Amino acid sequence: MKFVAFERAKQGTGASRRLRIGGKTPGIVYGGTGQPQMIELDHNALWHALKKETFHSTVLDMELNGQSSKVLLRNVQMHPFRPSVLHVDFQRVDVNTRLHMKVPLHYSAAEESEAVKVDHCVVNHVISDLEISCLPADLPEFIAVDLSGLKKGATLHVSDIKLPKGVAVVAHGKEDPVIVSVVTAAAAEAEEETAATEAGAAAPAAEAPAAAAPADKAAPAAKK
Repeated sequence: MKFVAFERAKQGTGASRRLRIGGKTPGIVYGGTGQPQMIELDHNALWHALKKETFHSTVLDMELNGQSSKVLLRNVQMHPFRPSVLHVDFQRVDVNTRLHMKVPLHYSAAEESEAVKVDHCVVNHVISDLEISCLPADLPEFIAVDLSGLKKGATLHVSDIKLPKGVAVVAHGKEDPVIVSVVTAAAAEAEEETAATEAGAAAPAAEAPAAAAPADKAAPAAKK
């Protein structure tokens, strides 16, 4: 995916504020053999690009000063309540250096499984993305997970996924975590009821009505 960036001459809070008022978003490109470089992007174009999954999980082609370079989106700072992008960070990509990236998991065919079709179970997606390590050329846009073989009571682990060539999972010391679990409809309803009960019990005590003041502490009568 390709996007256009422009060199940013001025830095500082005031300069960034003026950029945002003018419909631009400040950013930075770092990493590789070059020095960090301040950039700016058209806010509307960036806003629409951020809605696309590929912009977050693939190597991007950044055009800057008439030259194209490979980068990864590393951080996005959003306004707390307005639909506005405040700042973006990109990292340069070296074709010979392995990347650590989170890529989305695309689940499919659960409705064709015995667990859903025959036993009417509920399929829970425990995680929605997976951290991997690979060379830039091997970075997948997503990892497909076929759920057509699920059965009642089954669990699917990371080791059950067929990874693309050149891709390895970054486990961070976790031993083969669960990515999908299958539960009966009754068990799923029980979990929802338990969660709702716990949420109700945790409601702030301040929401309870204030107790009436004791009779002996009533306001004194007005003087005659």
